[in-house]
Amino acid sequence: MRIQRIMPEKQVQDKQEQIDTSLMESLLEKHKGAKGSLIPLLQGAQDIYGYLPREALLKIHEATGLELSELYGVATFYAQFRLMPVGKYIVKMCHGTACHVQNVSDVTERILDTLNIADGETTEDGIFTVETVACLGCCSLAPVMMINDETHGKLTPGEAVKIIREIRREEKSRNN
Repeated sequence: MRIQRIMPEKQVQDKQEQIDTSLMESLLEKHKGAKGSLIPLLQGAQDIYGYLPREALLKIHEATGLELSELYGVATFYAQFRLMPVGKYIVKMCHGTACHVQNVSDVTERILDTLNIADGETTEDGIFTVETVACLGCCSLAPVMMINDETHGKLTPGEAVKIIREIRREEKSRNN
């Protein structure tokens, strides 16, 4: 299942804040004039901002002379690139065959309902982004989800929601 990674322009403007493109100067200098530097430039920009804001793509365009359409073409072709900010915790829900057979759809639905978002969206507080992925390679743990780099397996809908609520509780206690 492929998530939508491009939003209507109005929503993009509403969600994006002003960014400091001067943070990209050393990245652009490092790759100045280098052939085949587009993907490293996009990766570097995403490392800086957590996603590829329009302003960063414009800065790359100005520095390299590459067409914006080419930049967007590469950024939307590869799943590693994001055009919108993501949450602090990225919840990847495996929907491979083993997980599907073990009812991962129910687990995913419960998480999305609990967080009040759709697949591919980020919670309003910016804590969680939930994504459906084809396979996490942990078939013996089906149904499985990854939250950032931590794998949680043999989940029931209730156990998955408990994990999400615990993370949210920890985040709230850190911020108070």
